Amino acid sequence: MDKASIIGLVLCIVMVIFGIITGDKGVAALVDFVDPTSAFITLGGAFASILIMAPSLKGYVNNLKSFSLVLKEIPSNEEDTIRSIIELSNVARKEGLLALEEAANGIDDEFLKKGVLLIVDGTDPELVRSILETELNCIETRHASTVSFWDSLGAMGPAWGMIGTLIGLINMLQGLDDPTTIGPSMAVALITTLYGSVLANWICIPIATKLKANNTKEIMIKEVMVEGLLSIQAGENPRVIEEKLKSFLSPSRRAAMSEQGGEDIG
Repeated sequence: MDKASIIGLVLCIVMVIFGIITGDKGVAALVDFVDPTSAFITLGGAFASILIMAPSLKGYVNNLKSFSLVLKEIPSNEEDTIRSIIELSNVARKEGLLALEEAANGIDDEFLKKGVLLIVDGTDPELVRSILETELNCIETRHASTVSFWDSLGAMGPAWGMIGTLIGLINMLQGLDDPTTIGPSMAVALITTLYGSVLANWICIPIATKLKANNTKEIMIKEVMVEGLLSIQAGENPRVIEEKLKSFLSPSRRAAMSEQGGEDIG
């Protein structure tokens, strides 16, 4: 589980509750911020609008399920990927490219395994690059669709909150002949705006941003794999391959990896 995401989600709602209960009414004030009608207008309207935009009901449901991806920690990292590529390059250098077929059996990453098998089959390097980059583009397209879902929902939340506020204001103005209803009507009108802002800034925008970061990390790792595999196929020296792949890392991480010592790249 991604502890940072979980802690962040919890702290956000804690901050909101803290702000509510620090008023004169204390914990009792929480009741004033619960309004089913406002929630129905804001949340129902926002999710219904996104349903209209969805290509299919199945796609809509799958995008909702992507919330769980934010709670999962991505275990892979660039350093481990580079080490795996160097191990493969050592095998290819000592035993030939065909020996990589046996090594591929121990690879868990399907993208890397696919690239290794393409090399073993003697596929033209340009075709290998084309196949792998096409898969990368498809991955990015799928990820972009999911991110767009949360971005759109983040935009619809405040918009429907404003619609709810306008409805509340209209009702308030129609009841001006009874001054006692003005305060409660205004409060309900503002709650819809609050709900929309909370939906956008507590859930949607953070999720979209986290998914973008996860996409960037995954694509970068796969780009490392592509460059490494093509270098192996070209017969480059493992040490040269290592230095080439380290260029994907930040200077500090590159230095840390060098201090830890690389694989046998004889």
